[in-house]
Amino acid sequence: MQNARDRLDKILARLAARKADERVFLKIYAHEARAAAAASDTRQGAGRTLGPLDGAIVSIKDIFDVAGEPTLAGSVIHKHAAAATTDADVVARLRQAGAIILGKTNTTEFCFTSEGINPHYGTPGNARDPALIPGGSSSGAAVSVAEGTSEIAIGSDTGGSVRIPAALNGIVGFKPTASRISRRGVFPLSPTLDSVGSLARTVAACAAADAIMAGDAWQDFTPLPLAGMRIGLPPRVMLEDLDDDIGAGFSSTLDLLGRSGATLAACPIDDLLRDMREATSGASIASVEAAEIHADWLLRDDGPVDRRMAEPLKRRLGFPAWTYLRMIRARNELAAAIDARLRAFDAFVAPTLPIFAPPIDRVVSDPAFADLIEALLLRNAQIANQFDLTAISLPMPCRGGSAGLTLVARNGKDRRLLQLAAGIEKLLAA
Repeated sequence: MQNARDRLDKILARLAARKADERVFLKIYAHEARAAAAASDTRQGAGRTLGPLDGAIVSIKDIFDVAGEPTLAGSVIHKHAAAATTDADVVARLRQAGAIILGKTNTTEFCFTSEGINPHYGTPGNARDPALIPGGSSSGAAVSVAEGTSEIAIGSDTGGSVRIPAALNGIVGFKPTASRISRRGVFPLSPTLDSVGSLARTVAACAAADAIMAGDAWQDFTPLPLAGMRIGLPPRVMLEDLDDDIGAGFSSTLDLLGRSGATLAACPIDDLLRDMREATSGASIASVEAAEIHADWLLRDDGPVDRRMAEPLKRRLGFPAWTYLRMIRARNELAAAIDARLRAFDAFVAPTLPIFAPPIDRVVSDPAFADLIEALLLRNAQIANQFDLTAISLPMPCRGGSAGLTLVARNGKDRRLLQLAAGIEKLLAA
């Protein structure tokens, strides 16, 4: 493998060549990255290492504080905000582990919406076809990994914001249990639902990033054998409106899992999903909490902000506090109920998304179509956030485009889920 400085120089040259039309990165730390790469190479030459991320080229979503600069969160109204005084905990831990922080990646404004569209800084084209949406909100994060301008990307996941773009770009995206990784210095969308996740080409790389960010001591990472694993089949709602090719790919994957010795059985959670839909029918938890976070500028009604974010949040400003509190109480009760049901399984599986990436132009020009795509992208992915679970999306072989296989497991079972995912990753690769 090339040393860190050589790998970094190739990426920086590629980014310099497209500087006039850069949409994946909002900021590039070329000088600092070269210094970090040189330090890593020196350690490697001396036979020393800071761990599994020493010398890894890492991008961070534009919601993580970096000392000395404002955190834009994909918005122009933050350009003149106060500079962060310290790095986010996640950024500090990555640096301490020897990771090379290359730059900040593009995101949908304030992490709202799931297609990956940003009207202010441009929309990163999907790595497989730049005419297609990248998915969001961690759009630049996913594209940077899929196109090879970073080796690991750090994003956030509130309703699928890591796993949606991972699936659409053909890479791995991991959402940990929300409380696992510190969110100090991370611009919030929904404090109840937000989590800090990782994107990479392999499960092992996501596992390494997750361990470093969580402050865990690194342990050797080995895939779990699939024989005897208890895999739950998805509830009906997660299989509705499936693209035919995605449905065929999922059926083939289930067949592979069965022949590998895994036990497949129905996962009886349909009623809990229905109850969650009823509990949040008046408004999503994310939209109510985001309205509180952004209330000052929403009330002033000033500044250029994406209407697809501003308009629904304005409607939430009058959402009754008692209704919100009841919604949170119901959510906590349902999270406990699903945890009890999932004890019988190591994970349940489903297609990450029911559709392939549609064209950017149509999403931008057709509001009704954009709303339909938004709902379809969020439908399966948001379940893990709503019920406080851990989940991962793996590339799922199928015709027609990039698709994902999602595995969802109980709160706190992050490492076991990653090891199970690595076993399935190996199976799918073979």
